[in-house]
Amino acid sequence: MCIRDRVLCGGNSTEREVSISSGYNVCQALREKNHNAILMDVFFGMDNCDIFETSKNTYDVTKEKDYIKSLSTKVKETEGKRKSFFGNNVIEICKKADIVFLALHGKNGEDGKCQAAFDLYGIKYTGSGHLASAMGMDKAVTKQIFMSKGVPTAKSVWVKKGEDTDLNRLNMSLPLVVKACNGGSSVGVVLVKDEKDYQNAVEECFKYDNEILIEDFIEGREFSIGVLNGKALPIVEIIPREGWYDYENKYKDGATTHVCPANLSDELTEKMQQVAVDACDAIGCSLCSRADVMMDKAGNMFCLEVNTLPGMTSTSLIPDEARAIGVDYPSLCNKIVESVSYTHLTLPTTYSV
Repeated sequence: MCIRDRVLCGGNSTEREVSISSGYNVCQALREKNHNAILMDVFFGMDNCDIFETSKNTYDVTKEKDYIKSLSTKVKETEGKRKSFFGNNVIEICKKADIVFLALHGKNGEDGKCQAAFDLYGIKYTGSGHLASAMGMDKAVTKQIFMSKGVPTAKSVWVKKGEDTDLNRLNMSLPLVVKACNGGSSVGVVLVKDEKDYQNAVEECFKYDNEILIEDFIEGREFSIGVLNGKALPIVEIIPREGWYDYENKYKDGATTHVCPANLSDELTEKMQQVAVDACDAIGCSLCSRADVMMDKAGNMFCLEVNTLPGMTSTSLIPDEARAIGVDYPSLCNKIVESVSYTHLTLPTTYSV
């Protein structure tokens, strides 16, 4: 049977372009695996509700991707004209799909809102459920859960807009990282090493959210570990050619070196993979997720956050990890689709903050 997939991308977040890139790659890969996969912008939708019936052999993924990218200049204008997030016929078309592959990033797509709507409509989708998605997106909530569940993480405080941000009163010291609580792809994240730059970093991050996280900067090596169906994938070490792993280094070809499997002892590898699994379990992630971990010179590990909808671009980490165990990109996308269950995990069985 040919599976009918709707690959949702785009949206109205600051990570719209990354989402389009992920969605395009996924859609092409699934069609290689004989899926009747269609790319659709979740924010703009499309007019043709019968797209699955007409698209099997004639659909042009590249043409659709280029059209979706052309709509990016109309996002702000469209936001001002309507209240609904979902574009034309999005829900109707998704209800016809066997699976909706979520290639969304940032607000509205990665934070549990789409997932909650799909749950109510009975639409099957990839990624974690609505509650895990919401908790994983909020860095302050993630930190509280990590601490309550014993997942090692960097010292931090979270501050709402208008509250005192004086470092002495917060019992924090430089160097540190300031982050918007709800954001991804290192958008709204600033590394601060000099006191004169601190207030500017706070103001910059408050542009993206009304709550920020102020976190100890961990000097050391950076790693990422995918978790697929509850099992850790090979570890990838991230080595930026310049600076640190910010938005530009994440998505610019050649800006970073990914070493996978990471050059770690068997003991450290097993320990770090367990940290990743524990972190994703604590949030309640399901299907495919990712944990970002720093390791200092003494070998101490700190889980910074989890990603409930990891990127699937040409420079993303999960595809690198899958290739390390002989799973190519189309097979990875196919495996994610095949792993979708009728119910999504929400909370761990024991949960307290």
